[in-house]
Amino acid sequence: MRDKLNDWAGRAKDFSRPRSGDDWPWKLVAVPLLVFLVLLVLLGMYWSAEPEPFDVETAAADRAIETDSRLTTGSYTTSAVITAMETLLDKRGGYLSNDIMPPSIWLDNIPNWEFGVLVQVRDMSRSLRNDFSRSQSQSAEDVDLIIAEPKFNFDNKSWVLPATESVYREGVDALYSYLDRLQDPGNPDAQFYARADNLREWLGHVEKRLGSLSQRLSASVGQVRLNTDLAGDAEAVQSTQTSSQIKVKTPWTGIDDVFYEARGAAWALAHFMKAVDHDFESVLQKKNALISLRQIVRELEATQETVWSPMILNGSGFGLFANHSLVMASYISRANAAVIDLRNLLEQG
Repeated sequence: MRDKLNDWAGRAKDFSRPRSGDDWPWKLVAVPLLVFLVLLVLLGMYWSAEPEPFDVETAAADRAIETDSRLTTGSYTTSAVITAMETLLDKRGGYLSNDIMPPSIWLDNIPNWEFGVLVQVRDMSRSLRNDFSRSQSQSAEDVDLIIAEPKFNFDNKSWVLPATESVYREGVDALYSYLDRLQDPGNPDAQFYARADNLREWLGHVEKRLGSLSQRLSASVGQVRLNTDLAGDAEAVQSTQTSSQIKVKTPWTGIDDVFYEARGAAWALAHFMKAVDHDFESVLQKKNALISLRQIVRELEATQETVWSPMILNGSGFGLFANHSLVMASYISRANAAVIDLRNLLEQG
């Protein structure tokens, strides 16, 4: 009996012992695959770096020098929109929101950052077309801005036929054409009217965007809010009745999405505000509103501080861990309050 047990043990040992050469096909597949995955992770980390801010004055001056033209009213704002879009398309990894291959398909922080920038570009291009380039409501629209504004409103996730990048570049080319005509002293057709009412219209869009972002960021911890949809008007009605109290909470999977969308929006707005500082300087000085605008820029720039945490934390309001969304909401809310004050200043005579 002992001999049989020893024999079986010997056979089992022989069976479990790796045979020379049996595992080499697996190594040929596993090792390169592992290396490939590591390289994809490193590439994704490299592409996930947010672009650095650019200098608005330099962007406008470079185009004027390149075309041997002059800087004029509207040069800074138009150049800021162009440079923001070119940064969106030409940064590390290019435009990622419509990519369907790894590592882009695994990334979500930068695509949400891109969307935040894109929304602000869309709002500004709409204001350029409807307000800044027109002297009054009955005046004709600019021929280049008619092209640019709908191009930037194209589907931001179209992969092919046509690709999003190609459509957005057509919009950028149309803005370049508008800018060149704007800076040509012999071409009076292209205009940029720096008036207080035009600026108030654009700031109205900014106010609503920042207010929405602030609410979505604050909802990271979950709140029960009173329904104020019809507040301030006793005769107001709405299409569908809602509860007097509303519970709002951003899903935990969307916390970082909202955070990076807000960072992208603030990045773009900071540049546009700096451009407005130049193009509307005389209007802002007359209203004694330059300081108010520059305070908005400071609040927006504060949102671009380095995030040292490897992930966006969602601690409770006064809990042990940080809540990055609430910190971002604080800056966005202060910027929004300053925008409201600036609009009020511009409305005064």
